[in-house]
This record gives sequence, structure tokens and C-alpha cells, in this order.
Amino acid sequence: MADKSLPSWWTLDNAAKIFPSTGSAHDSKVFRFACELREPVDPGLLQAALDQTLERFPIYRSVLKRGWFWYYLEDSALPVRVQPENLPPCYPIYPAGRRSLLFRVLYYRRRISLEVYHALTDGSGALCFLCALVYEYLLLREPGRFPGTPLDLPYDASRSQRQADSFQTYYERPAHRALGLSPAAYQLRGERLPKDRLAILEGRMPLNRVLACARARGVTLTEWTVAILLRAIHSGMRVRDCKKPVVITVPVNLRNYFPSGSARNFFATINVGYDFSKGEHSLDAVLAEVKRSFQDKLTEERMRAQMNSLCALEHNVPLRLTPLPVKDAILRLANWIAAQGVTASFSNVGKVSMPKELEALIRRFSVFTSAGMLQACACSFGGEYTVSFASPFRDFEVERVFFRELAQMGIDIVLTANLPSEKEEG
Repeated sequence: MADKSLPSWWTLDNAAKIFPSTGSAHDSKVFRFACELREPVDPGLLQAALDQTLERFPIYRSVLKRGWFWYYLEDSALPVRVQPENLPPCYPIYPAGRRSLLFRVLYYRRRISLEVYHALTDGSGALCFLCALVYEYLLLREPGRFPGTPLDLPYDASRSQRQADSFQTYYERPAHRALGLSPAAYQLRGERLPKDRLAILEGRMPLNRVLACARARGVTLTEWTVAILLRAIHSGMRVRDCKKPVVITVPVNLRNYFPSGSARNFFATINVGYDFSKGEHSLDAVLAEVKRSFQDKLTEERMRAQMNSLCALEHNVPLRLTPLPVKDAILRLANWIAAQGVTASFSNVGKVSMPKELEALIRRFSVFTSAGMLQACACSFGGEYTVSFASPFRDFEVERVFFRELAQMGIDIVLTANLPSEKEEG
């Protein structure tokens, strides 16, 4: 029975507005979080756990609708069913013109996967949902193992906080907007996989070892990983390509700067680049520039200014009154222009936290996203740091150089790959 106290529709948050206009077959705007357990998944219990989890996150029952001026989310009574994993990774979720939920829960052997359309939430919001789902599943799977006091989930926001649009909560009209164009960045080339398939390469390594490598150089784990990725990309560049910088776009969780329990999108991005035409290619030189760029851009003042500038666009009266088909065309053009200033993407969602009593039942978490360009994502759990690459290219050269440099630092790496089969390509 529907809860009459809940709204029947929601406007898209600021970050979500671009995804329906710019999604395509080769970049579905879908990302996946996965949790590998110690025991095989029971589909019936997983369904029961999903039903309970949706009570905490009712906005996940919504569908995307087209309005006259903007897309919006509408509450739905569509059934929500867990599914065996039988589709390519990050397969499109939002088919234009058809009512469908914006997420799917998949299972395969010991793995539970959550795939989400980015218009619904960001990585932090989706991770909260998956952790809640795994929590509910394990309590159902092991009913006699945890008697007494209920286990605490790290994410304890209220229902209204989860559904809040934090962009609107913290928006302040800026005195001026300064969203300049970024210079053209080096673009990766190569033979693309057919039928918009993705190649996934995942590397797992000891967290304490990679942290030691980063700390020895006085940088964060994210800065260290970005610098190695910049150098891996540069290794395959032709001399004449080096006149353009290599630029990595990095999502920033705005919840680290503004109090928010929203399970929707609440992020910004920064671009971190290096100009290899300077002639200094050492890891220390790249790290110094990456660290300077992070320190300069990751301040509350800079994040607030960027958020306000982006939000100001949707508050612009002429733009608000522009019909949606025209907005779609404008946003597609803006997205294409922005993409010319980016070479690849890296997102570190950080440490995944679960109740200590449940950790022994879980092997690992991982994350990756659909890829119109090379995308790398990372997370850590249980002493393991996992970096996952998703790529539309056949060639694994950048990834190979990336993991080779880590191995040369004495880091033990376990690699797994998920490549499209000949049947999928044919």
C-alpha cells in the first residue's frame, strides 16, 4: 500500500539533469557496485532483503518521465525483482519512452550487484543502498547468528534526508559565474568493441601496501593513483600528441563539504591534468603537480563556488522556460565540449564500511561504470584495495602499464578480466 505521506514525484537534482539528455548506447550512464560474499546467494532471501531495503529508499521505486521543460521522477508501482546476471555489464537501464525502474539487482554465484542509472543517484548514494541490501540479506541468511541488539548500519539518515535534494538545500545565488572552457585534452584512440560492449579489468592488492607507497611520497591514495594513471596514459602517446595535456576528471563527494544524508546525486567534479611536453615525466614530478592541483581545487570555497555556478544555470529564467527538446540539444553539445577537455576518469569511493559482525561473511566490494571513455574506479574493504577499469577499447595497454608500475613497486596484484564473448560480439 502506498505511503500517502510521500511525494508522488521529484524534480531531478542539478547533477542528474544532464544524464537523460546525454546517455547513449555506448555510454549508458549506468554504474555497478558489487559485493562478493563467502557463500552462494539465495535468490529468495535476496528478494526479501530488497523488499525491506526499498522501505528505506522509496525513491528507488520511481521512473523517469519527460515534462515540458525538465525530466522528473515519478513514484511507481512497478514490481521490483532480483534477476540472475545474464546481461552485459552496465547494460542500458533507461529506455526513452518506456516506464522502467532506474536500477536493477543482480546475482551470480556469490556476488550481489546493484546497477543504477546515474540520474537516480551517485556512487555514494548507491553504495549506501547496496550496503543496506547486503545488511538485510545477511541478517535473513543468518537469523540465529546475531541475537539481541540490532546491528548498526553506518548510514542512518532519515527517510526525508535520503530523498532530499542537497543541491537546492545549499544553493546560494552567486555574484557571478565563472565556468570557463577547459583546453583540449589528449584523447585516447583505439579499436572499439562492437555493440557498445565494455571490457572490464580489475586489480586487487593489499591496502596497507598501497597506503604505504602513497604516504612515503606525502600524498593521498587518490592522488597517488591518479598520478600513476596519468603516467600510464602518457606511455602510449605519440610525440606529437604530447602538446595536449593528459586530464583525469575526478568526481568529488560534496557530502564531505556540506552536511547531507541524501541518497541522491550530490557531487561535483574536478579536472586534474599534467602537461608532459614540459619534459619532466618522473613519478615524483607528476605527483607534485597532482598534489598541488588537488589542494588548490578541493577547498570548501572552491566546491561551493562550483556548485553555485552549476545550480545557477537551472535557476536562469530563460533557460527554465526553454522547451525540453531544445534543452536536450544544448546539454548534448555542452557535454561534448566538456568531454574534449578530458582524457579519462577516476573515482575513488573510499573505504566501504559494514557492521564488524558481518565483515567475516563478505569477501570484497568493487565498483565500475559505463564507459564512453576509459574509466577507473576504486574502493577498499577488509584490507584490500580494488581498482577496476571499464573501457570501450579492445586494447588493454593503459591498464597493463598501470598495473605493471604498481608491481614494480613490490605490490602483489590479483587481476581478473571480464571480456565480451565472441557470441556477444558477433
